[in-house]
Amino acid sequence: MLLALGGVAGAQGVACDGAVATKAGRSGPCTKLATQIEALLGAPAVARAHWGVKVVALDGTPIYAMNEAQFFQPASNAKLFTTATALALLGGGTTFETQVLARGIFHGADKLTGDVVLVGSGDANLSGRELPYVPPALRPKRQPGAPPLPEPDSLRYLAEMADQVAATGLKVVNGDVIGDDTLFPWQPYAEDWSIDDTVWGYGAPVSALTITDNQLKIVVTPGATAGGPATVSLDPALAYYTVDVSGLATGAAKSGSHVQMERALGSKVLRVYGSIAVDSQPDEEEIAIHDPAEYAAIALKGMLEARGITVTGVARARHVISTETKDIVRASHETPAGMDWTKTYSVGKKPLACSDACANMAQTPATVLASHTSPALREDVVVTNKVSQNLHAEMFLHDVGSAVLGDGSTLGGARVVRAFLEHAGVNKDDFVFFDGSGLSGHDLVTPRATTRLLRYAVAQPWFADWRRSLPVGGEDGSLAGRFPSAPLKDHVFAKTGTLGEARALSGYLECASGKTVIFSIMVGNHAPRNNSDRDAMDKVVAAIAANN
Repeated sequence: MLLALGGVAGAQGVACDGAVATKAGRSGPCTKLATQIEALLGAPAVARAHWGVKVVALDGTPIYAMNEAQFFQPASNAKLFTTATALALLGGGTTFETQVLARGIFHGADKLTGDVVLVGSGDANLSGRELPYVPPALRPKRQPGAPPLPEPDSLRYLAEMADQVAATGLKVVNGDVIGDDTLFPWQPYAEDWSIDDTVWGYGAPVSALTITDNQLKIVVTPGATAGGPATVSLDPALAYYTVDVSGLATGAAKSGSHVQMERALGSKVLRVYGSIAVDSQPDEEEIAIHDPAEYAAIALKGMLEARGITVTGVARARHVISTETKDIVRASHETPAGMDWTKTYSVGKKPLACSDACANMAQTPATVLASHTSPALREDVVVTNKVSQNLHAEMFLHDVGSAVLGDGSTLGGARVVRAFLEHAGVNKDDFVFFDGSGLSGHDLVTPRATTRLLRYAVAQPWFADWRRSLPVGGEDGSLAGRFPSAPLKDHVFAKTGTLGEARALSGYLECASGKTVIFSIMVGNHAPRNNSDRDAMDKVVAAIAANN
């Protein structure tokens, strides 16, 4: 339970080293907490990094600040801003409806001259993910000697819709199966996403028709003998990528796993190479799907055919190609007209606008053959923040743009997020967002902007849902392995962030006194591939808790 915090308990005046304070960029009085934090961040292993810290009481009373107004890469702390906007403007109870439409002319109930169209609605959860989110401690445990617990089929909802289509009596489709993601312009990657990220599931492309998190599980298994071939399998096992394993082999015992994967941007050839020791466990990775709408159409076509429905055409995607030319920094500052902060906005559908032929097809008769309704948005917010799901955060960005402005582009979402944050009292010059997840290296935010959002949220009707989404120290999400012991275990509720040489941790902290404070700790330019900054960050959290 979050309690009111009236002041700074336990802060004691001590002698401070003025040089250290100047280097640290501290603003405010010298206190015992200030001395401890500056000593921790002045240690040789982390002193050359750029640090920012802001700590306030729930009522906004300042407790400690270091470089609070300077920019840092937020990494996944950006998700705090995106998910708060989604909950505030769309509402925690909102759902998304994905439909399968018949566009064309029926000849009886069994024959369609036209296309079957799977229409993306901005739902991020057409997958095998179980919702609501269950903390690790409460999940079913595998018994010793028992087979692995079964995982839900990642295409299960698509299969359910295929069953609905078959139940209508449809037997012949003289046309194509189309994956339609035109609710959003086709902008699969935001500005300054690393090209390296696009191979992996965490860098999956954004699409209004998202399927199985727009990623595939790839499993590399060693062969029976060293020097022999290793095997590669994909789940779902759908013919989509051509997998080149010519450079992959089984290594000698105890040689470890040295498997690499790469795919050129736009290519459907996935190269898997390197070695995996004969005694190694299988190497499991998540690989991004190049075109999710196309993939969904291929999967649905196969499911319809497996249910006895003949499809004479092909599976293909329908996109609206972006023609946006505005600079996102300038254009996102354009205040949307008519924003109503007293209402929640409805997610929905818009007319197709991809080409003349596409527009003509939109005028042909449409019949709903099947549909699927998503879980409530609040449950996806929990998943997004707990496990730091990049794609889902990007979907929220595009969803709010589509719902509020009728513009599901990256810019449309960025405009809505900025308008919401300014409404929440966040200084307009304290943040720049190019995406919704924090993957963009251009994203910048100040610690004071983050604490301002955290403070604003406390008094909002959606706060309980949002706070429930934050990882809990020593318990779940991205904090399951941090703060594992008393007094911090179960008392840190915060969002993590990691991107290259940037790291962040921001949220709520229940302190030794029983009072709760708000904090944001950010670091940039720390030593690469090194966790010393994370260890120092966690010690700072402990110092804040002990001194308040």
